[in-house]
Amino acid sequence: MVIKKVLCLILLTSSAVMSQVKPTDDNNKSDIRYSLNPSGSHYVKFTFINQAWFRLNDNNPGTTVLTDPASQTFDIGLRRTRIQLFGQITDRIFFYTQFGLNNFNKTNGFPGYNTVGTPSNRKVGAFFHDALGEYEVQRKGNNFIRFGGGLTIVNGLSRFSQPSISTIMTLDVPIFAQATVDQTDQFARKLAIYSRGQVGKINYRISVADPFPIETNGAVPPSLNANSVFAQKKHKKQFDGLLIYNIFETEDNTTPGYMTGTYFGKRKIWNIEAGFIAQKNATWRKESVDTLYSNMNLWSVASYLDMPLNKDKGTAVSAYLGYFHMGYGKGYLRYNGSMNPATGTTLPITGVSGTQGNAYPMFGTGNVIYSQFGYKLKDGLLRSHGTLMPYASLQKSDYERLRDPMILYNVGVNWLMKGNNGKLTLNYENRPIYKNSTIANELQKDLRKGSWILQYQVSI
Repeated sequence: MVIKKVLCLILLTSSAVMSQVKPTDDNNKSDIRYSLNPSGSHYVKFTFINQAWFRLNDNNPGTTVLTDPASQTFDIGLRRTRIQLFGQITDRIFFYTQFGLNNFNKTNGFPGYNTVGTPSNRKVGAFFHDALGEYEVQRKGNNFIRFGGGLTIVNGLSRFSQPSISTIMTLDVPIFAQATVDQTDQFARKLAIYSRGQVGKINYRISVADPFPIETNGAVPPSLNANSVFAQKKHKKQFDGLLIYNIFETEDNTTPGYMTGTYFGKRKIWNIEAGFIAQKNATWRKESVDTLYSNMNLWSVASYLDMPLNKDKGTAVSAYLGYFHMGYGKGYLRYNGSMNPATGTTLPITGVSGTQGNAYPMFGTGNVIYSQFGYKLKDGLLRSHGTLMPYASLQKSDYERLRDPMILYNVGVNWLMKGNNGKLTLNYENRPIYKNSTIANELQKDLRKGSWILQYQVSI
């Protein structure tokens, strides 16, 4: 009898929720929401996204996978799997939560690698990415001012420091723009108080964050040495800000922080942006017998364009160009590889770690230029199977400890089966390989390696 009652309750609840499911005006999306008032302006909404990767990677020299030499690997993984629950409770009160996992493949949880959760436990990896409350103090037309706090991606520096991952135009975001990812934050999220708003043509967001100690990121902190690493003492607050000038239309501001990758020509957007992240005594280094602290000062200026070319045919263009100054402190350099398929190396590079697999010097003190461009072909190009959107991106990083600039490029094509709700992406990434230079504490370019990735994205 108890089981029957539980089943009846589940069926009744499901019926109530599904009766509230309403399609939006966008044919490429559908809502799963429960209305809290007759007009639907107060609601609770649920979303889901899964990005599965199928990858063939030419590994960095000396790479091993579970102690076995591996010059090349093929792996299958979940780059991101997320669920969101958020809603407008009253005219002024909004909440947002996101739960999920990232970078889940066969090496996830291996000791010293992919350190999400307990080492050597592949069943520990999902966590809350966001959990916040927000209050709107003022609204007049499209203008508004809101305040909020909690665990949030509301950020400074750039739009790619707080990306809407379900709408990414390229295979992945430029991760270097998530400057402290999994070092003093939780996968780019921070415990923070913030304000965001739209005032005329200007969109802003400012926040004060309490960074996580580097010791709690799941990995052994890098030892104090001649090159800057995140400090384990003199903890200070972090200040973030981003200012965006909207030349044409303003962008959607429903969820806190998250900025759209591409609108597929459904909007006419051209923005100029400037952002920063600043933290006192963020890093430290050893010089002779002295411990020296450095402030982290990061800033960028950029322009983003996304607009239709031919509305009748549905063609559109999307582009971004940005300049980033990355001031972590003298000699800071960190290797990283997205969902790295490897676990070790027999050819370590002096002064850096984690150089195996698909890793490259992603973060460092210096300057970065990043650009991307995409062209959406006409609607119905593949008849009922959707259309295509080819793209390319280029990153040039001039980091202090690299003799030669780090140049990374990606080319690919999106098969838009149903916009971002059903999308298949084929991407080729080419990255540089570095080795120890004849000059102490410097790395020089050796050769290049590539990676083919097929991603299948399903989202609701």
